Amino acid sequence: MAAAPLPLALPDLVAARARISDAVLRTVQWQNDPLSEELGVPLRLKLENLQRTGSFKLRGATYKIARLLDSEVPPTGVVAASAGNHAQGVARAAALCGLRAVVVMPTNAPLTKIQSCRKLGAEVRLVGDNLEVAADEARRLATEEHLAFLHPYDDWDVIAGQASCGLEMLEDAPDMTVAIVPLGGGGLISGIALALKLQNPAIRVIGVQTEAVAPWRSFLRDGSIEEVPPGAHTIADGIKVKRPGLLTRQVIARYVDEIVTVDDNAIAEAIVTLLERTRTIGEGAGVVGLAALMQRKIALRPDDRVVAVISGGNVDMTLVGRSIDYGLASSGRLMCVAVMISDAPGQLLALLKTVAELGMNVRHVEHRRGELHVAVGMTEVILQMETRDSDHQRELLTHFAAQGLRVRNLVAT
Repeated sequence: MAAAPLPLALPDLVAARARISDAVLRTVQWQNDPLSEELGVPLRLKLENLQRTGSFKLRGATYKIARLLDSEVPPTGVVAASAGNHAQGVARAAALCGLRAVVVMPTNAPLTKIQSCRKLGAEVRLVGDNLEVAADEARRLATEEHLAFLHPYDDWDVIAGQASCGLEMLEDAPDMTVAIVPLGGGGLISGIALALKLQNPAIRVIGVQTEAVAPWRSFLRDGSIEEVPPGAHTIADGIKVKRPGLLTRQVIARYVDEIVTVDDNAIAEAIVTLLERTRTIGEGAGVVGLAALMQRKIALRPDDRVVAVISGGNVDMTLVGRSIDYGLASSGRLMCVAVMISDAPGQLLALLKTVAELGMNVRHVEHRRGELHVAVGMTEVILQMETRDSDHQRELLTHFAAQGLRVRNLVAT
């Protein structure tokens, strides 16, 4: 039996884009030559991290509020639950319309995102320690204070707004054959898939989840939504969604061709790569598509033309340095070892000479004496070094072994 038609057609998506064009940036779609050469196919990056509010979420929120204001009884305000990006999108979209906005955020939401929402004019309520509790509170407020609840992804107007990203992608790369999109609740990939497939059904649309939170993993195979383990952690918090949408399932089942996952190591490497290659910052959730490409999780043909969406760049500044170090370590460019040497003059100098001869840069040196695992007359030296790659690191370990030194690799890759 044929599937029921979806309520969104191409003219609806085009109309939605026109409606929000004054409030939403047409973001750059940049071809990255070094990455293209590495992958063997032309790669363009759709930089939604440069969007106003730093995320694609502004698109859907802006169109949803516009539609609400068109209704016979417009709302006096809106309410949303979010850990950051959706909240900021709603806050800005509401402010542009002079509409009251309440955003409910978990108590552990990053301070920078809380402050951003307040600066945009939203009333911030901090409730619970997870998004599910915050969402329940937002729905309660919607009823109690007569506010319109704005779902972050499971809403046809939100999906239509996100589709504007897909329309831009195809206009800027009409020869594209593969679109790679971060996948959380499914709003962004649903909008992009509709925008692309309704114009060119041959384009492959691939969703990317974080391995730690992957409810969609088996969806295309058998329609099942997997349980997310309690306490699951990922640096891609923007797609840490445990309850995928019911509406987005309809679009994904029909128009998404493949779903893959990447782990936090790969995500951290992608954050570093994006920063080096584009001089822009991407949050963990925003770079999962790039991570999947770098990890060769997606099979590409020599004639493919790929567009990967960098969906957001709202990284908590307290995590930037840690994420960069994590990515450097994961890619073999940051090494930390503990070396046991004799506690005698000249021993540390000999150790550092070996490091220098191999062309490594020492970032940090620390001595440990008097601990139970360090014998009397010995000292343990902790060395943190910048290296070229994993082979470079193995070269150092080989040199130390040849000198009879006992070494522990504290950041094994």
